[in-house]
Amino acid sequence: MKSDAAYAELNDHLNRIHQLGTIGQLLSWDEQVNLPEDSADQRAAQHSVLAETAHTAEMDPRLGEILTELEAGVSALTHEQQVVVKEARRDYDIATKLPAEFVREKAKQSSVGYHAWAKARAESDFASYVPVLEKNLELAQREAAYLGWGDRAYDYMIDLHDPGMSAAVISELFGELKKELVPLVKQITASSVKPRTDILRGFPCDAQRSFLHEVTEKLGFNYRRGRIDVSLHPFCSGTGSDIRMTTRFHEDEPLDSLFSSIHETGHGLYEQGLPAEHHANALGRAAGMGVHESQSRLWENQVARSREFWRYFEPRFRQAFPEQTKSVSSDELYLAINTVAPTLIRVDADEVTYNLHIILRFEIEQRLFAGTLAVKDLPEAWNALAGELLGLTPSNDREGVLQDVHWSDGAFGYFPSYCLGNMMAAQLWYSVLDQHPKLTDEFAKGDFTWLLSWLQKNVHAEGKRYDALALTEKVTGEKLSPAALMRYLRERYVPLYCS
Repeated sequence: MKSDAAYAELNDHLNRIHQLGTIGQLLSWDEQVNLPEDSADQRAAQHSVLAETAHTAEMDPRLGEILTELEAGVSALTHEQQVVVKEARRDYDIATKLPAEFVREKAKQSSVGYHAWAKARAESDFASYVPVLEKNLELAQREAAYLGWGDRAYDYMIDLHDPGMSAAVISELFGELKKELVPLVKQITASSVKPRTDILRGFPCDAQRSFLHEVTEKLGFNYRRGRIDVSLHPFCSGTGSDIRMTTRFHEDEPLDSLFSSIHETGHGLYEQGLPAEHHANALGRAAGMGVHESQSRLWENQVARSREFWRYFEPRFRQAFPEQTKSVSSDELYLAINTVAPTLIRVDADEVTYNLHIILRFEIEQRLFAGTLAVKDLPEAWNALAGELLGLTPSNDREGVLQDVHWSDGAFGYFPSYCLGNMMAAQLWYSVLDQHPKLTDEFAKGDFTWLLSWLQKNVHAEGKRYDALALTEKVTGEKLSPAALMRYLRERYVPLYCS
């Protein structure tokens, strides 16, 4: 078979696998948004059957034959085709090494785990969650063993989310960040400047929904190819032509729904910006979760917490909530938007202390996989580390070890992506400003098109050609490091709190 015909057949196989994956994403989205309370058992069975079907497609012997043929004639392939073949081979090797029974078991456990977590969190009952979490950890270790990672199971989990990363690389980056971040947090929290916590109360949820829809659409999200709903934990799923985002609402926390929506919009813009003609292969897939987080965090923080952003949106915010904002000055509002105050809840954390939450989880995960921390002892370890890093101790497990959804479906190794994304976002931000110094002036006019176009060209269009480390260096000219993030945090927050 000629290489062109073989490559076309490869993409036919990849498209089928991709479409099965999108069906799974819809099932998961519906599970967290619409599923009736007593329908969890059926959904778990559906996940199991679909996972088995997808796994059969992923390990189709014909797919292996095509890859072998293309690899034998690799010199006849373009560079882009070689990228597709390389990533398809990686995925195929993973699929063929995982037994079908294991895939079914893991898919079912993921659904069971989510509902067990939701119940345990609501009741602050970690003991009921222990068997589920122990099972998830055991499944993760078995998966790593199947794929030849031996005693490097945690590195395997990290590599799943951020190819090319390892615990050693992350430890070095986080160690550098921690040295500078902890003193900065102490400097800011010791300031006599304190945001008012009583000024954002009684904001009707319907009006919040309308305002955040206006904001996210203005940023560039295409609602003809996506939507936003409500879930227990905000998330974004789907690919290019069908993006499903969620947020959550509380009348006394209007900024929570707004900024979580902007965060998920960053994810959505990345997915909508990936090359549509390549959604089924590596050229149209995200480079990894660290890169994904760089997009969400850049829009949420560097853009949406800037003065220029609020010069444009503050009048609209006041128009949407006239009674609630009439006694709030612009300076008070801006300081509230950029509040720095340690909190126990990661998703409520300000962007200065947020990375300490990630360091906490990274250190916990390392100990879990090293076998030096038992699942049953997680609350004690979590609380101790929260006291050390945040200066706060959870009063119950709901505001401690049970607060995050990630471990419920075995997504170990995901948390570091948030902090890696923050580092990359800061480096991208300064690269953008160097090339277009008047960018923030455009924000003040409600124009975000230049930034989105730049990201689409320099990040989105690259698909999975590069991993996070290589992409960062290619786009910014510098290796990934905490330096730009620390520069950004000092430039934004020291003038607000320490001038």
